[in-house]
Amino acid sequence: MKIYTIKDIARKAGVSVTTVSRVLNKRPDVNPATREKVERVMAECRFVGNANARGLKQPDGDLIAIILRGRDNPFLAALAEAMLQHTHGLNASFLTEFVDEEADEFQTAVRLSHEKRVKGFIFVGGRIDERASVLEDMDAPMVFTTISAEKTDLLHAASVYIDDRAMGRIAMETLLEAGHTRIAIFGGIRVGDDGFAKRYAGAMDALNAANVPFDEERFVQTRFSMAGAYETARSFFAAKPDTTAVFAMSDTVAMGVIRALTDMGKRVPEDVSIVGYDGIEMGKFFIPRITTIEQPVDEIARQSVQVLMDMLERNEPPRHIVVPATLQKRESVR
Repeated sequence: MKIYTIKDIARKAGVSVTTVSRVLNKRPDVNPATREKVERVMAECRFVGNANARGLKQPDGDLIAIILRGRDNPFLAALAEAMLQHTHGLNASFLTEFVDEEADEFQTAVRLSHEKRVKGFIFVGGRIDERASVLEDMDAPMVFTTISAEKTDLLHAASVYIDDRAMGRIAMETLLEAGHTRIAIFGGIRVGDDGFAKRYAGAMDALNAANVPFDEERFVQTRFSMAGAYETARSFFAAKPDTTAVFAMSDTVAMGVIRALTDMGKRVPEDVSIVGYDGIEMGKFFIPRITTIEQPVDEIARQSVQVLMDMLERNEPPRHIVVPATLQKRESVR
């Protein structure tokens, strides 16, 4: 009897591997009709989808976990799906684990190591801080995707990322060159050494070089979802209506901000200009099309999988790879 894989199920159901993974993990963000179709295909193929069966080590390779921190971030979902596309033919099995952006992805890794005998990890959208100390005793290769792990004490940690500080500077320079000085920044925690902190530092570099002071009240920490950014933006612009531009640290946040502005009677870019970050596909078709820092999803995914397999199968040392990003000028900046 043929043993079906998650890729087989995705192909038969006409959906992505990520969608099948979400159904298996009982994620709520799956269309009911799509869920029913995937479950029907799994039943027809007698696909074993329970957590214990999925967690067992496969006889022909090790089990690798891709842990995504941020359930509502389409950029991270696209990155994970691209990674799965690059696992074809590898002597390993991959599972995806979604955690909330406020959750602890490192405790999740420890749990998976014990419960499912996971032998390697790829952290997508994580933040390296004191929580990462629980990984120090783990003898498992790990890759941090989208953030640098070069300065950590983790002996088995590699990383694949873009130069967030340089690209944060370019994002802010784009708004400054358009004549804006009353600029808000919507993003994550701005202290530390993760990607969000570096994007903020790059934005400050641009402001300092242009001798434009930054009003601290125009920094807005927000959840990285459209709904979260929408609510935050409505409160912010009610208090700071003279703001003429926003640097949003993700395209998802940019979309939430644009929707809030529209509902408040403001136009983008005529009244407020927006620069996003990530370059997700939806941003190309949004109204207006979003000017953004585009991360090369496929290249980041390919390098992340390759580096991990080199460490796992060939015992190669961790590498830290910087891939180039680009500014995509579209319609959201006047």
